[in-house]
Amino acid sequence: MEQAEDFRQETRALHGLVASLAPGTCDEPTQFKDWTITDVIRHLHFWNRMAHFQLSDPDALAAHLKQMAKRAIPMRAYEAEQLGHLAPAELVAEWAAFAETAADLFAAADPRARLRWAGPDMSARSSITARLMETWAHGQEVYDHAGVVRKNHDRIRNIVTLGVNTFGWTYATRGETPPGPMPNLVLTAPSGGTWTHGEPSQTERIEGLAEEFCQVVTQTRNIADTNLKVTGPVATDWMSKAQCFAGAPNPPPAAGTRFTRKATAP
Repeated sequence: MEQAEDFRQETRALHGLVASLAPGTCDEPTQFKDWTITDVIRHLHFWNRMAHFQLSDPDALAAHLKQMAKRAIPMRAYEAEQLGHLAPAELVAEWAAFAETAADLFAAADPRARLRWAGPDMSARSSITARLMETWAHGQEVYDHAGVVRKNHDRIRNIVTLGVNTFGWTYATRGETPPGPMPNLVLTAPSGGTWTHGEPSQTERIEGLAEEFCQVVTQTRNIADTNLKVTGPVATDWMSKAQCFAGAPNPPPAAGTRFTRKATAP
């Protein structure tokens, strides 16, 4: 699956940044809910392991999910129980190595295979796409904290597609009905091409950089902190609450609270 390779490359890019950070940086709080970079890597590694279990050991996945539900333990606390014995450098090394193993496993899988998960079953393609999205989205707080402007690649097209496919989900998780059809998207890819979605429209339209659309739907940026051109009430409403990830409704960050601390070359 192309998405497995995209996940691999996004993980390698993030690992390259994390591995270059000065000692102690991983223990500093980021702009994302005061998570440290260690918290971020632990979270990514834990759920990469759970995704691997979807294919390699569904019973182990079920056991972990049952324990989390039975004990009603917060997700970060459970992740720390499982991986807190690893020092930051050990955690980073294990996360990077295991991501390669997970990418290999998903690359060989049937993209349409139905896999058990914490929520509804999903396809193998959807599962590894979700891991790519999580790596990219949580990676943003690392880039922001490190003061590095990320150089994006066309593999973020997977996240654009996920954002499009979860237009209805944004409203469903809030018990709402979409106020109209999905607006027309006209996005500029990192390579300079144009990606379009939805029916052509001049009255309901979102235009701009694909990476900024991805930032909004993954809630790593408030729409006010992007240069996206948003036209129409449906487009405006969607961009004010877009959520491409599962779980309870989550508000986007407040305007001005998520940013790259300084602009430097990646």
